[in-house]
Amino acid sequence: MSKKKGLSLEEKRSRMMEIFFETKDVFQLKDIEKIAPKTKGITPMSVKDVLQSLVDDNMVDSERVGTSNYYWAFPSKALHARKRKLQDLEKLSWAKRKFSFDDSRIDKAFGIPEDFDYMD
Repeated sequence: MSKKKGLSLEEKRSRMMEIFFETKDVFQLKDIEKIAPKTKGITPMSVKDVLQSLVDDNMVDSERVGTSNYYWAFPSKALHARKRKLQDLEKLSWAKRKFSFDDSRIDKAFGIPEDFDYMD
């Protein structure tokens, strides 16, 4: 008897994002509930929870049209989100150089934990 280990939440989330990115299509919940178990091995009982967590984190967009909910995520949105994040980090780095802020002063001002690791 072999025991199959289930997927972690992060694995399920990344696999569901692959569905959106590979198909570049708009889905209803019932469509995703059919596709995810067959193509990506996500258990049918967890599809709705995984999808909702992606919507909550703004990785997947959703819209209610009439009585139906539609879900979509396109690779271009993910790319733009990464670029925005990178620009924000560059602005922080620029501010640190321009105004000679040291990490401890920024940590104290914004309540950032002491063990937080900055990206330079």
